[in-house]
Amino acid sequence: MANTEITKDILIEELVNNYSFSVRFLMEKGIRCIMCGEPIWGTLEEAAHEKDFTEDEIDSFVQEMKAMADQSANEAIAEKKIDVRKRD
Repeated sequence: MANTEITKDILIEELVNNYSFSVRFLMEKGIRCIMCGEPIWGTLEEAAHEKDFTEDEIDSFVQEMKAMADQSANEAIAEKKIDVRKRD
């Protein structure tokens, strides 16, 4: 689980290193986040502005990715649970 909070100021490198789902998410939005196999430089906000996204759209991206991160974390926790009931 990643410790870096997703904000519009997060560096693209941190985003893709900590949240693997972000690569596909951003590419589907038309935001390039990988070039030649390496993350691009700059923040999520800067990359989105290069594609003419508004502040409201960027805020929406952040909220969507936070929800995806929460879901991933919850799924990871659920997988780790072990049934410890006594069996007869």
